[in-house]
Formats: sequence, structure tokens, C-alpha cells
Amino acid sequence: MKVIIAGAGQVGFAIARYLSNENNEVTVIDQRPELLRKIGDTLDVRCVAGFASHPTVLEQAGAADADMIIAVTAGDEVNMIACQVAHSLFNVTKTIARVRQQSYLQPIWSHLFSRDRLPIDVIISPEIEVARAITRRLQVPGAIEVIPLADDKVRLIGVRCTEDTPLVHTPLRQLTVLFPDLNIVIIGIVRKGRAIVPTAEDRMLPGDEVMFVADTRHMARAMAAFGHEEEEARRIVVFGGGNIGQCLVQEIEALPSGVTAKMIEQDRGKAEEAAKALNSIVLHGDVLDGAMLAEANVGAAETVVAVTNDDETNILSALQAKRMGCGRVMALVNKGDYSTLMSELGVDVVVDPRAITVSRILHHVRRGRIHSVHSLREGFGELIEADALETSPLVGKPLKDIRMPPGVLLGAVVRDGKVINPRGNTVVQVNDRVVLFAPASAIKKVEKMFSVSLEYF
Repeated sequence: MKVIIAGAGQVGFAIARYLSNENNEVTVIDQRPELLRKIGDTLDVRCVAGFASHPTVLEQAGAADADMIIAVTAGDEVNMIACQVAHSLFNVTKTIARVRQQSYLQPIWSHLFSRDRLPIDVIISPEIEVARAITRRLQVPGAIEVIPLADDKVRLIGVRCTEDTPLVHTPLRQLTVLFPDLNIVIIGIVRKGRAIVPTAEDRMLPGDEVMFVADTRHMARAMAAFGHEEEEARRIVVFGGGNIGQCLVQEIEALPSGVTAKMIEQDRGKAEEAAKALNSIVLHGDVLDGAMLAEANVGAAETVVAVTNDDETNILSALQAKRMGCGRVMALVNKGDYSTLMSELGVDVVVDPRAITVSRILHHVRRGRIHSVHSLREGFGELIEADALETSPLVGKPLKDIRMPPGVLLGAVVRDGKVINPRGNTVVQVNDRVVLFAPASAIKKVEKMFSVSLEYF
């Protein structure tokens, strides 16, 4: 597949890395030579310098025979025009654009992005996606990651183990014996910053971050097995009143009654704008000012979420809130180098907007009967939700008799609305919804398992 990526920033780099590692023909456009030099030295991609919206630049990038353009530059208008030009002049089949400005995304203007106006197939709004990802974590206390799958019948959950976690030091093969009602599949363990695909002989240790797939109906039981029986947060304070902060508070306001939110924003103009748009209390002040945090009563809040536009401010303000008595703190962190330090510092949940955006884009890149794709960690692998086709090698035989690609783990099978916890004698049937984990090295093979000739999604 030939793909043009407009923008060599963090998201563009991540998408280019994923696609080039899978032997796709990738061309990256950017006007900043230093970013192109970095991406060209690191990845097997072609680089073109210039403005992605200019026809001559797109022509030089090979738009005439490209299958897809993914526009993720820093400018919404550049992304939109790049998609328009790629489609109108070069007949590029699929166009994806990142759009940050919420004004473009209001329902009243939904007809803007259509084939006879702005022909963009997929609009990605990082602010909305991040706000939804945070809200999901608020609803599962103790979880550091929550990903709904199969119409939320199945969820991937990430938790952090401690010495008090009941399941630590137990070989995974013994979990079903010691905890017969625990219907989960552990698909990944992150230990000291390194992600591993677990085997039956592996065991969870204190300090590990564990990713597992479970039936949503049994979520409380699964979380209790990991030592988490906390009540859902009712008092939430949001640091930062930008697009993400406002989207997040709107999501919180839409939750069942009894959940309240406050917001703190340093910029007076943004604070006033947020106050007009929201029904929640908005305070004007510095989130690093202890007196301001005391006025917001963060010590009595069950959760504080720091989503300002500065990583360091998010980290420090979250830690200060924790010191003042807040039960759980989340921090939005763009710099990947910081992520491994967060648990040691005391930040409970790290929100990575780049990974969230990349997952949304990858879903629209994958071929076959694939419903959703979620990138796990950086370069570790993907959680894939797909329909089992009649031609799939998964269908018709017990799982124990199927040779899966190395590292691939089946997390759940959904049939007629019911969740089946996969075992060796489980037989996947045609049209079953399958949730599985695929390490980066096996993604292409998994994609073929859900593809048929001439079908493209």
C-alpha cells in the first residue's frame, strides 16, 4: 500500500513507523528539514520537503498512485486542503485528516466534510478522543487503561500491581485453578518499562503494569481480583481549560447525576470561554499555586485530571494535588520519555494523546473485516477486533489445533451478543466477533486472517 503522511511531528512519526515496519511504501511531507532528517535517518520512508497542501508537493510525493493520505500537520486548514487536493487532483482513494478546532466539528456543520464539498473520509479530533479515553478511566477506578470492544461487551483493562495485589507471584497457568470465576485473558505485562507477551509460566510481580481482556459484565470481579474495589469518583477537578479540558468536563457533565466537576484555568480569556460553555464551576488561577488548589478543595476530590498544554505543569500539579490529599491523579503527558517515570513519582494514570490518536488512525488503515485497532505501548503491538470470515484459518477448528502466529493471543469471542472466554477446545464460528492481541511482528499475518480478495475497509 502506498501512503502519504503529511506532517512529521510526533503523530506523523509514529504512523510512519508503524506503516513502514509493515513494508508499506510511505512518503512523509513536512516543511521542517530537521524533522524530515530525523524521520529519514530513523525509518525506511521517503521524505519530501514542502507544504502538504501544494499540488506540486503532493505530485512529487507520488499522489498520482497513492492509496491513502493521512494529514496530521499542525494546521487544520493545511490538513483539510491537502486531503481536498489529493482527492480532487490525484484521485487518492482514502483521505484522513486531523482537525483540532472544535468549531469545524459542531453538528450544525456536519455536511461540510462530504464528497461534493471537502472530501475527507475520516476526521480525527485528538481532543475529543482524549476526553473520551479519560472518561472511560474515570468510570473504572483503579484502571490505568480502559478500551471498550465489541460494543462494550468486552474491555481491555490496564492495572498496576503492588505487593497487595492478590494475583501477584502466581503463574498464569494457575489463575483459572485458584480463581475459577476469573474469566480474563492477560495479553501483556510491562515490567520496568519493557513490554512482554506473557506465557503460561510467567507470573505478575509488584510494579508490573498488566493488560487483560475481560467480559464487561464481570468487570467488578476482575478489578477486585487485582485489589481494586474503589467507588467511582464523584468529585473531579480538571486542571486546564483548553479544548481537551472543555471536552472532558462536557463528558463528565453527561455522566449519571451525582458526578460533579470543577475546572481551573490560568488564562482569563479561556476561563471565561469555558465558564460560558460549561455548567460546572470554572476557577481562574494557576494550577501550581497551592492556595488556588486549596480554594478548589482538591484535597477532598477523588480524582484530579491535569490536561494543560504543558507536560511539566501537568506532572507537578498532579503531584501537588496528591500531596494535598486527592485520592487519584491523572496527567496528560506528550513526551514518551516521561511515561516510565510517572508511577515512581506517584502519578496514578498517564494519558498519552499521541497513542490515542495513532490508534484511531490505524483503525482506518487496516484491511479486512476489522472493526477497531488499538495501539498498545510504543511498538509493542495492537489489540484488534474483527469478524471471523468463512475463509479465516481461525474458523471451524479447536483453538488448540490452530497454529497462531508467534505472540498472538485470543482475548475473547463474542457470539450472538454473548462473550466466550477462549479455551483450547473453543471453536470459532463464522461471523463471530474476535478480540485478539498481535505483536508488531505478526500484525500483517493477522490482517490476512480477516481479509478476503478485493475487500478493503
